[in-house]
Amino acid sequence: MKTLVKSIAIVAFTVGTITLAKAQKIAHISLDSLITTMPESKTAQEVAQKYLKDLENQVATMDNELQTKYADYMKNKDTYSALVASTKETELQDLNKRIEDFKGQAQQDYQRKYGELSKPIYEKAKKAIDLVAKENGYKYVLDTSTGSVLYTEPADDILPLVKKKMDTMPAAQIPGATNNTTKPAPGTTKPAGTGKPAGK
Repeated sequence: MKTLVKSIAIVAFTVGTITLAKAQKIAHISLDSLITTMPESKTAQEVAQKYLKDLENQVATMDNELQTKYADYMKNKDTYSALVASTKETELQDLNKRIEDFKGQAQQDYQRKYGELSKPIYEKAKKAIDLVAKENGYKYVLDTSTGSVLYTEPADDILPLVKKKMDTMPAAQIPGATNNTTKPAPGTTKPAGTGKPAGK
């Protein structure tokens, strides 16, 4: 009797799960595609490129200093005493090490800055996805750009709906941007609250 009751319970649970799964709406979206269509992404890239250029200029300045000092050393080394020559060699080695250290730190700093610039963009996209999912009764939204989805039943691509939703949302505030009103590319979203494209 217990076995029969248990079997009935398992069947009921399975049927209920299948019925629930069929009732749940599943959607998918390529988050990468969404992010690239956002005008804030272009703004963030411009700020990031300027930041990177400043770092590269600093490295170039330090490299020039090293090359100048090395050329001076090679030109005059025969006139230096052993102590002066040794001191200048140590200075060159120290400067070279500082340059290499700076390059490593600059790479980490650039990655940190890029993450800082990207954060408000991803937050806006996530908020728009959440709103669209709730408004349209989706129980799951799968990100097809991560490569982690191995199988899914046919689902709705909500990219157009999310892009439309972002038309009504304010532009993401990009840290360090001089003008946070971004001009949308043709066919993409535009910042809310702007009666005309920025710069016109």
